Amino acid sequence: MEEEFEFGFTEDPKFSVERYEEMIRNQDLYFFDAQAFENIIDYYIEKNDPARALQVAEYARNQHPFAAIFLIKQAQLLVVTNKVPEAFAALDKAAMLEASDADIYIIRGNLYESLERYSEALENYEKALDLAEETDEILLHIAYVYQNMGDYDTAITYLKLCLKQNMENQDALYELAFCYDVMDNQQESVQFYQQYIDNEPYSYAAWYNLGNAFTKLSLFEKAIDAYDYAILIKDSFASAYFNKGNALVNLEKYAEAIEVYRQTFEYEQPNADTYCAIGECYEKLEQMDDARAFYKKSVKMDPKLADAWFGIGVTLDFEERYFEALHFYKKALDLDIANADFWFAIADAEYKLGHLPEAEKAYEKVVELNPLDVDAWLDYSSILYEQQKLNEATEIIAEAIKNNPESAELYYRIVAYLFAKGEYNEALNNLEYALTADPDKHYILFDYLPQLQNNKVIIDIIARYTR
Repeated sequence: MEEEFEFGFTEDPKFSVERYEEMIRNQDLYFFDAQAFENIIDYYIEKNDPARALQVAEYARNQHPFAAIFLIKQAQLLVVTNKVPEAFAALDKAAMLEASDADIYIIRGNLYESLERYSEALENYEKALDLAEETDEILLHIAYVYQNMGDYDTAITYLKLCLKQNMENQDALYELAFCYDVMDNQQESVQFYQQYIDNEPYSYAAWYNLGNAFTKLSLFEKAIDAYDYAILIKDSFASAYFNKGNALVNLEKYAEAIEVYRQTFEYEQPNADTYCAIGECYEKLEQMDDARAFYKKSVKMDPKLADAWFGIGVTLDFEERYFEALHFYKKALDLDIANADFWFAIADAEYKLGHLPEAEKAYEKVVELNPLDVDAWLDYSSILYEQQKLNEATEIIAEAIKNNPESAELYYRIVAYLFAKGEYNEALNNLEYALTADPDKHYILFDYLPQLQNNKVIIDIIARYTR
């Protein structure tokens, strides 16, 4: 007959675990009180061993059949091991034993949320709200459900309630920023974080989110001040350094940005994005060797980072090494095929190499992906004009004007092409449009066709608009 020992909750949790493992080894049957079993289950959860924790929960249920806690623990573990029907069944049994335990409804809400059965998730979370002592995490979950349903206004209401319960709930602060972001409501975001900071001036997360909201409003000086406060409160806050670096880049303070980006390395492992950002700063400072070195570090760390491959191409292009640049531009394009900037760089490099048909194809792709890129339309038409394809060049600019009816540059360019084709009346009509859009840019016309500076009709028309 098996010998039975009893272990109580006064003992050290580690001792309970050792005794439990000894029982399994010896194939004995020891009795543990409920608290000891909880300690053992929690130990295996912390060790990330859900299978062993489930085994303990089963033992615990056999020895304490009326304790709902072990059914609840079992349900939590079944969720982790993706056994959804079994988790629901365990929760139903737990509810029969102790219907007033909030955890039952929180876990059930989690399950329904993961199944995208949102109304049932909300129903369970609302029940949990009535039963739980601390409700900030439940309010956060309700906010998540409304986010998933696309109802960001209601999500914001619950996130604010969550923060009212617990001003230090970092997740709620970040989710609130996310909701304002999706709704593109940065003004309200700024207002909220400023009010929040009045009550919680030492919340580094609030200062950080305020900085992000200012950044999105292009108020970069204010953003930098907010990031500085976040860093002052938590000097190891790498994300605040990184975003401060980005704000400095937007102010074209590239040397300062490099220093700030480098500070992130003191608090977190260097990563591909930061190396790439530093590379871009050196590129803007025209220190191409340094730029290339950092872009190379970036792709070594993350070979899928298209911007870094592109950056290497830009540094080579700057040194007029167009053939090599093209190789790296194409590597970037392979990773992000619909990036209009990559196509533009390829078109330009092909043109500089004298590969006009390839350049034409690439420009065609640029204007297809970004029909608002006036420079691309102008360059595309120029290539056709250079090859004496006057009709095609004119058609391209006409198409460009359809997409960008406010652009004076396009009207001046079509005037030049129409004059070159001998279509004077049409050219003069378009000249009036160009001068109406922006009379000061009439020099574009003479850049393209210098001989028109001697044309009295044109000079008179321009004089009417520029007096």
